[in-house]
Amino acid sequence: MRRIEGRPQHYAWGSPTAIPGLLGREATGEPYAEHWLGAHESAPSLVDGAPLDSLLAAEGATILGASTMDRYGGRLPYLMKLLAADRPLSIQAHPDREEAEAGFARENAAGVPIDAPERTYRDAWPKPEAIIAITPFVGLCGFRDPVRTVFLIEQLGVADELASVIAPLTHRKGSAALAQVFLDVLSVDGDRLRLVDVVVDAAANHTDDDAELGELARALVALGDAYPGDRGILAALLLNVVTLQPGEGMFLGPGNMHAYLHGVGVEVMANSDNVLRGGLTGKHIDVDELMRVVRFHAEEPSLLSVDAVGPRTYHYATSAPEFTVWRVDPGTTPVHVPGTGARIGLVLDGDAELTSGTETLHLERGEAVLLSAGDCAMVHGTGLLYLSGPGA
Repeated sequence: MRRIEGRPQHYAWGSPTAIPGLLGREATGEPYAEHWLGAHESAPSLVDGAPLDSLLAAEGATILGASTMDRYGGRLPYLMKLLAADRPLSIQAHPDREEAEAGFARENAAGVPIDAPERTYRDAWPKPEAIIAITPFVGLCGFRDPVRTVFLIEQLGVADELASVIAPLTHRKGSAALAQVFLDVLSVDGDRLRLVDVVVDAAANHTDDDAELGELARALVALGDAYPGDRGILAALLLNVVTLQPGEGMFLGPGNMHAYLHGVGVEVMANSDNVLRGGLTGKHIDVDELMRVVRFHAEEPSLLSVDAVGPRTYHYATSAPEFTVWRVDPGTTPVHVPGTGARIGLVLDGDAELTSGTETLHLERGEAVLLSAGDCAMVHGTGLLYLSGPGA
């Protein structure tokens, strides 16, 4: 058992206060968007002052264990984050493993520097991810059923203005219609850009409505405030709006179009930083690659089941082989830390004491632990422990 020190990410959309508050640190006024716990080469966490990726190169077999070494070599297969969105993130999707490997090799062969703004693939890994809400958390996730989308656009009162945009949704079925409309809204320009303001202005009249219409209207107004005139707002019309309550989570698989709008959560993903953006951003958008990666089918958001697996211990099941997530609630009686392989645990809202054999490690609020594959630990305390490990 060793303490692990996370790495801050100060993106413009981050909250200046939420993550410092969770970590028990003083806010500096700078946006603190993410707190990374893992070994991604762009911002590896520190263990005893050493970058975790370097430590794994030296002690990988001991830390990761035989199963992870056999499956992933010396790479920690997941990345754990605290995420705090004060304003919406870009609409985006992530590749599967085959797409990531091909894209990474293609950009390497073309000589595109890893840190170049126009670079799409920064590593050769997929990026399925799960988000678990710490506060109420609002996001967009997956394409809504086109019939419902047309109905909601009619309820907003903008069906006539958007008739040319949504026509494929009313005359065709399946993924081809969604792909056609999505590509169209990504290329909106000139006089057609006024449609963005038309949609946001109409949404402002429905923010107090109940159920799905009100939820969509509030999301559109928030996007309009953060990204005035951005064509990505029209893309957002096509996506499900999801509100997670604290402790709830959802899974986003490869090709799922999504965006986080507001809230604080624990995010766990495969150990990748590959993002293909589709709007609501000033960063590079590779439309052709995005169209190859996105899965154009209607889908309901994939909410995570939360299963009790022991006293005060809950498992968030996903289909990702690279990671899994648990939560251990506060309590004075020691319970087993779940999982096998290399695990990272983060303590929130209190403290925790871990024991493994003759070792004892006391963690204050906001501190984290790296458990090696051979560590069989017990934990108790006043804090809430979120734990990540390799998937099944």
